Amino acid sequence: MKAFVHEGINGLEGTKYQEMEDKSPNAGEVKVKLNYAGLNHRDLFVLERHKESDPALIIGSDGAGIIEEVGEGVNTVSVGDEVVIDAALGWHKKSDAPPAGFQLIGLPGHGTFAEYITVPADNVEPKPEHLTWEEAGVLPLAGLTAYRALFTRAKVQSGDTVLLPGVGSGAVTYLLLFAKAIGARVIVTSRSEYKRNKALELGADLAIDSNEKDWERSLQNETVDIAIETVGAATFNKTLDQLRKGGTLVTFGASAGDQVTINIRKFFYGQYNLLGTTMGSHEEFKEMLQLVNKYNIKPVMDKVYPLSETTQAMQRLNESEQFGKIGIEING
Repeated sequence: MKAFVHEGINGLEGTKYQEMEDKSPNAGEVKVKLNYAGLNHRDLFVLERHKESDPALIIGSDGAGIIEEVGEGVNTVSVGDEVVIDAALGWHKKSDAPPAGFQLIGLPGHGTFAEYITVPADNVEPKPEHLTWEEAGVLPLAGLTAYRALFTRAKVQSGDTVLLPGVGSGAVTYLLLFAKAIGARVIVTSRSEYKRNKALELGADLAIDSNEKDWERSLQNETVDIAIETVGAATFNKTLDQLRKGGTLVTFGASAGDQVTINIRKFFYGQYNLLGTTMGSHEEFKEMLQLVNKYNIKPVMDKVYPLSETTQAMQRLNESEQFGKIGIEING
């Protein structure tokens, strides 16, 4: 089968489009013929984490396709079923943190940037009927991450005010869509006027320039109940400063720096809640799909590249040029 792999050299230089051997499912597994996959920042990180001495790895964690073959004992899905793939392996029930042994599709095992993938039958769910294959292919990982951050961790409610710095990434566009769907007020930030305007078109109530030194002035001293911080050091303290007393900040990203210094006295006097999160359980994956179906939510698509041009897709993501999700066409 055709696949996009990483081997031998760290970074994008070690990627190539080549033939790889596919496999039949073992007991409890299914083989999926992938129609589309989605690109995530994790795929860029994998290019550095996958050891140069290791054999070729098919990267990719997101995908949607059609069941091609089922292994022994599988009775939850059938050949021909249209499915989306949950990348979280071994995290079945909602919990405070993932269990020991939790892994993701796409490292250490092979991922979704290939014509076929074999995964546990428990990791596929029916494709939402209102989504195109392109949209279904980019939904799972970022959609799950956003859902857990917003609902399980932050416990967002209708009427809450939510601050989303760095709008434009796939996960933040899902946060925007999910929060607006349940009746929250959403404020976004971005350095890009284009991205701010796109966010307003999607329903954001206010969009401010991340480069502004004084966010309080832009917010006209409005405070927020919940902030979801995915940027990191560049915006963390500005974000924290916008929280109401007793407000909640959830973080799952650090694209602009891992190390953050905060005024701890100011923090505990403010009675703030700081929560970390990443990915989610399969139970939350099903809840996310229920939300998407209930409110007819459709992912925001940036661009779609053929599998053979995945390197160019990754370059676009690496340069933060996208607004929404980048898709990979495999058997479109």
